[in-house]
Amino acid sequence: MKKSDKPSSSHKDVTTELIEVNLALQKKEVELLNNMKQLIERIDRMLNVFEDASKHIMDVGEDKKIMELTDKLNDLLEQNKTIAKGLLMLEKYVRTKTPSMM
Repeated sequence: MKKSDKPSSSHKDVTTELIEVNLALQKKEVELLNNMKQLIERIDRMLNVFEDASKHIMDVGEDKKIMELTDKLNDLLEQNKTIAKGLLMLEKYVRTKTPSMM
């Protein structure tokens, strides 16, 4: 028996389905990247609020409670910077692992 040179219809169906699944996955990856970008922008705005609050509190005075609050705000600021850096690294990783959409 000699095999036909033409691919069978089931082979075409599997290929078509793989292409559709791959396109859907790429759409989800783009969606994830956009959501990560929005999250990073929101975290950046939140960091700015904390920085402004910290500067304002420093202008108010050297009261012990204010200093404790300032320390806590600075800790939060550092934690948020670390989270933002991690998200940027994750975004860069996803972009390098995602095949070009063009």
